[in-house]
Amino acid sequence: MIIRSKAPLRLGFAGGGSDVSPYSDLYGGLILNATINMYAYCTIEETKDGKIEIIAPDIQTSISYPMSKRLPVDGCLDLHKGVYNRIVEEYRLQPMSFRITTYSDAPPGSGLGSSSTMVVAIVKAFVEWLNLPLGEYEIAYLAYQIERKDLQLSGGKQDQYAAAFGGFNFMEFQKNDVVIVNPLRVKRWIVDELESSLVLYYTGASRSSAAIIDEQKRRTSSGNADAIEAMHRIRQSSIDMKTALLRGDVSTFAAILGEAWEDKKKMASAITNPMIQQAFDVAIDNGAVSGKVSGAGGGGFIMFMVEPTKKVQVTNELSKLVGRVVGFQFSEGGCHGWKIYN
Repeated sequence: MIIRSKAPLRLGFAGGGSDVSPYSDLYGGLILNATINMYAYCTIEETKDGKIEIIAPDIQTSISYPMSKRLPVDGCLDLHKGVYNRIVEEYRLQPMSFRITTYSDAPPGSGLGSSSTMVVAIVKAFVEWLNLPLGEYEIAYLAYQIERKDLQLSGGKQDQYAAAFGGFNFMEFQKNDVVIVNPLRVKRWIVDELESSLVLYYTGASRSSAAIIDEQKRRTSSGNADAIEAMHRIRQSSIDMKTALLRGDVSTFAAILGEAWEDKKKMASAITNPMIQQAFDVAIDNGAVSGKVSGAGGGGFIMFMVEPTKKVQVTNELSKLVGRVVGFQFSEGGCHGWKIYN
């Protein structure tokens, strides 16, 4: 039997960072995001050779171990191992023999939540394979625990819930890991206008979000007034942007996106750099209204809001830089899995 799964990547519009402790525990986080038609994929194949084989062809890595209840977490494909280890432990399973293959439409460090989305895809494949009684909230929370608690990777909570639920969501993050996902019913013409107005540019450079997030956490924990006030504004921007989105007020949406980017840059020194600034300069000079790096910052993808009649010009000029413009559409569904009987 073969089990497959896929989970969508996301664009973080507003509120990013407010889902990270200690801020979310102290003040409550709010985030507006939406998934797009780029995915993380996972395939599990049952085998009988007594081995556990993990293959990630997109990053040209593969490893193999004798069948075991626990795989070593040693820096090589730890996301995959972390999922296996937690599920075997939590559900008291016997060692299994299988081959797992994964790949993503976006590289790690893209700012689209690719690492967390991959964890959700892997969890979903195991859920499908083992018939585990887990819904969207449970899958997202399990993925969060694996990344943040088991593997001790810095980050927030939004990516796991975006990948599990899909679509446009307004998310609330409270203390004690309480998360509330509010799906938004965005009219089709508003989605079309937003797609027509957005240019997604990949800088060509991935980055580790951990250092940026750790600096953000330090500034919040130390009571840095400027950083906390900036995060308060980022949090409020998610409320204001949600209202603009539901009304179809794209010009206000674009203005808030730009303001949120200015506030985001105050959270950590590595959020922007000359390469990112060059892309902003080129886009704005050719008709973009505003822009924002998706994710923690420092690299990855930048989304620019443009007047649709100027989209081609902005795209052409950005394409002259080292990165590339990536076409996309918003997606409605969250993670899902299926079985192939052979």
